[in-house]
Amino acid sequence: MPSIQAKTYHAKAGEVDRAWYVVDAEGQTVGRMASRIAHVLRGKHKPQFTPSTDVGDFVIVINAEKAVFTGNKLEQKIYYRSSQQPGNLKRADAKTLLEKNPERIIEEAVTGMLPHNTLGRAQGLKLHIYRGDSHPHAAQGPQALDLETLQVK
Repeated sequence: MPSIQAKTYHAKAGEVDRAWYVVDAEGQTVGRMASRIAHVLRGKHKPQFTPSTDVGDFVIVINAEKAVFTGNKLEQKIYYRSSQQPGNLKRADAKTLLEKNPERIIEEAVTGMLPHNTLGRAQGLKLHIYRGDSHPHAAQGPQALDLETLQVK
């Protein structure tokens, strides 16, 4: 009697339909928002998710300066950067960085939740972060995304 074996589906790069989503960061907690954005960037919300292929969608984050931290993280969380030269380690707390460069806070939170390899870097390129409520991607027809349910509004 021949056995029937199910075939495993692997998405190919040319078969992926990518959507554009807009996320409003106003009042959103940074960590929770970042984990859900990483989920969409990886494509884990799609039935054809393949771990070894980039099947994720594009995400536009607006109002980056209005994201919030819980607890005492504004004063206690420290962000570091360096040019790898001796004595060039720079540090800034979350409050200072949120005022000067809020895009970097969200970018670091999301990229930290993506795979740390070539695939993760490619997925991170689909993230676009802006201050204020305007963005230059109107031609792509982005849809508002509810991060609580990962459903289009």
